[in-house]
Amino acid sequence: MKTIKKTALVTGANKGIGKAIAIKLAEKRIRVIGTSTTKYGVEIINKYLKKNGFGLILDLKDTDSITETIKKIYKKKYSIDILVNNAGAKSDKLFIKMNDKEWEDIIKINLTSIFYTSKAVIRSMIRKKEGRIITISSIIGYTGNKGQINYSASKAGLIGFHKTLALEVASKGITVNIIAPGLIKTDFIKDLNIFQYKNYLSKIPMKRLGTAEEIADAVIFLSSQKAAYITGQTLHINGGMYM
Repeated sequence: MKTIKKTALVTGANKGIGKAIAIKLAEKRIRVIGTSTTKYGVEIINKYLKKNGFGLILDLKDTDSITETIKKIYKKKYSIDILVNNAGAKSDKLFIKMNDKEWEDIIKINLTSIFYTSKAVIRSMIRKKEGRIITISSIIGYTGNKGQINYSASKAGLIGFHKTLALEVASKGITVNIIAPGLIKTDFIKDLNIFQYKNYLSKIPMKRLGTAEEIADAVIFLSSQKAAYITGQTLHINGGMYM
């Protein structure tokens, strides 16, 4: 049996895209530390990972807890070789009706938390002269969408963050990339009514939704040695919805 040589931290690994990513990484003999905001989510992660990793509670709105949680991981002698910033949130409302909390919470979870998770792992990656930072963004960060000004702004902000960080650590053997999914079959779109669903589907040239596994496959590629010369890029996976 091949031994586990690397460790990946995957946020929001209890369901959807994050779960698919964690499972595929584990299949590649990568130890996975998956996070969730709840104990129930951690139980789900522990159940499917079994001996290939474990789950942790992580509140991305609490920036102090991000730093402390990742410090605890290093104290257990786990080296984070791959950081997958997958967890995200949305709170949809037209701009004129959006309150301060709905704006600030989404910016904090989808953008600010990436600063803290990345900063918590980057020094170790620099010392090893190797590392992968991969963030799951969204097509909405590039196209915008009515009722999602907070979500769109948070995802658009990731573009500048990742391009700049990629430049700063490129000579250290660390790659920094974004995956921007289009409409993916997960709980994230469960609130769409039949008219909204058909409207979105009509804009997808491939005439189908993407799957969480297709996003996970892209993470596997970007985290592999085959993608060692790719950095500062966005990989769009949307069936042709945005080109």
